[in-house]
Amino acid sequence: MDTYLKETKILDYSNASIQKLLEQRGWENLDTVAKVQAIYNFVRDEIKFGYNVSDYISASQVLNDGYGQCNTKATLLMALLRATDVPNRIHGFTIDKALQKGAITGIWYRLSPKNILHSWVEVWVNEQWYFLEGVILDKPYLTKLQEQNSDCKTTFCGFGVYTDNFENPPIEWNLNNTFIQDKGINRDFGVFDTPDEFYSKHQQKLNAFKRFAFQHIVRHIMNNNVERIRNKKV
Repeated sequence: MDTYLKETKILDYSNASIQKLLEQRGWENLDTVAKVQAIYNFVRDEIKFGYNVSDYISASQVLNDGYGQCNTKATLLMALLRATDVPNRIHGFTIDKALQKGAITGIWYRLSPKNILHSWVEVWVNEQWYFLEGVILDKPYLTKLQEQNSDCKTTFCGFGVYTDNFENPPIEWNLNNTFIQDKGINRDFGVFDTPDEFYSKHQQKLNAFKRFAFQHIVRHIMNNNVERIRNKKV
């Protein structure tokens, strides 16, 4: 299991900000299940859903940003788990861009690639791998989405969600798999020991113009759209 605990350039858990967080939270003192629950809940709810400058930023940068999406939240989750001796790996996919509609609209939605790079963390607990995809959306944001679409109880696609159980998606972890975007998966790249390995082989396909536009314009629009939903009074 040592392979699934190593530190990398992306999983930089020796960084001072990560070490300070670990000291403040005392996660190392918990048993394995409680440790995974606490770290998972922290990344899910205290790191807001939002779009970072790229998929392959370091865990310390995700923590510093205070927000993330599927890939960047996966990075931070992996780093915190490894720092507390919980083995994990990353599973890579692509998902259909339809699940981002609403967070991204108009011309930018039409220009966005059909297939979006996606990943989830697989954690080794009690001799079993568990899939932790439900970490992506913070509860305040998801709750507001549910309130604003209260007529939908089953399949919902958009605003960062693609699930067939919108009323009660499996986002709580207690020795189970968690999901919130899995219904959008359209290609499976398999498992990788580290995000560094995954991103060396698979990156979002964007030309120079689209990459610049996403980093400097589009992601800010998307983050504003998400924040409006999170703060909207229903």
